[in-house]
Amino acid sequence: MQKTLYTIGYAGYNTNDFIDVLKRYSINALIDVRSNPFSSHFPVYNMDILEQTLKRNNIHYRSYANEFGAQQPERCFYTPQGYLDFEIFTASEKYNHGYQRIEDGLMKDYVFALMCSEKDPMDCHRSIMISKTFNDNGYSVHHLLPDNKFMTQLDVEKRLLNKYFPNRDQISFFAEQRSDNELITESYRKRNADIGYYLGEV
Repeated sequence: MQKTLYTIGYAGYNTNDFIDVLKRYSINALIDVRSNPFSSHFPVYNMDILEQTLKRNNIHYRSYANEFGAQQPERCFYTPQGYLDFEIFTASEKYNHGYQRIEDGLMKDYVFALMCSEKDPMDCHRSIMISKTFNDNGYSVHHLLPDNKFMTQLDVEKRLLNKYFPNRDQISFFAEQRSDNELITESYRKRNADIGYYLGEV
């Protein structure tokens, strides 16, 4: 049976609606993937307040800032241009430790949602970095959206292709034709460059 992983960006919700959405999908464990689990704009989503809110609703809270955060302190995870390289970081021991913990939890019937701030998953590393890992390993990833809507990781990949290779179906006799899988891989890299945390050029 295929396992399902959810993600959500709190910017699209007030607290009550946020909790209602989690309950609607039977989510019982929220994984906070923010590097800094605090918000000056939405203080109700600060780690300490959020944890208590979730606890009152029988939902577990865990911060995975170290394992899944988009801002990592080690320079070795950054490109020469200065932004976090998702491919390099997802190959690291600490990232894969986080991945294994989630996978183990899914086997124990936890229903997880990865949480960050961005409303649109296209703008967030939870989709372009973390969800890609789970999707590549056979998981069904659903990004929860306001108005009772959701987007799958496959939908995200279609959006990536349309954004970065809008003319991919046009036949060219002068350019080497690449498969959709190759274009999807390149699209993820381009999106990584656009949204990856910038630490500064090496």
